[in-house]
Amino acid sequence: MKKGAQKRIDTPGKQQWHHLFGAYNFLTDEVIAMPSPKKNSDAFVAFLDTLVQQVTDDRPIVVVLDNASYHHSATAQAGFALFEAQLMPLFLPAYCSHLNPIERYWRHLKDAACANTLFPSLHALTDSVSANLNRQNDSTSRNRFSISKNL
Repeated sequence: MKKGAQKRIDTPGKQQWHHLFGAYNFLTDEVIAMPSPKKNSDAFVAFLDTLVQQVTDDRPIVVVLDNASYHHSATAQAGFALFEAQLMPLFLPAYCSHLNPIERYWRHLKDAACANTLFPSLHALTDSVSANLNRQNDSTSRNRFSISKNL
C-alpha cells in the first residue's frame, strides 16, 4: 500500500488464546489431542493422563519432547514418575524441535485448518481445527498427514 493510503483492517479486539496439546502416533498416524485454556505444567500432566488413558497398548509410550519449560518442571517430573510404567519421555536436544513428528503435524494442521482464512470467532477457528483432527483420525480420509515409514 502507498504511504498514507493504508487500508484499515478490523481486528477481533481482545486477544484470545486456545491451546492444544497433542501426540502423534507414528504407527497409526492418529493424533491424540487435548484442548486447554492454559499452556502450563498442570495442563501438560493432564494431557499425559489423557494420553495414557487413550493408548491401550501394553508397551510404554515413547513421548518425544522439546525443551519447553513446562516439560522440565517439578510438576512434569512428578507426572513422569506417576506414569513411569506407561510413558518413556525422550527429550530432544535444544533447538531441535523440528525433529519431533508432532511439529510436522502442527504445520499440516495449520495449513489445512487455518491458512488464508479469517475466522469470525475463536469458536469457528476451534471448530475447523476439531474437524481436521477428526479427519486425521479417520483412516479412510484422503487428507491425512502421514510420515513415510520405510520400516
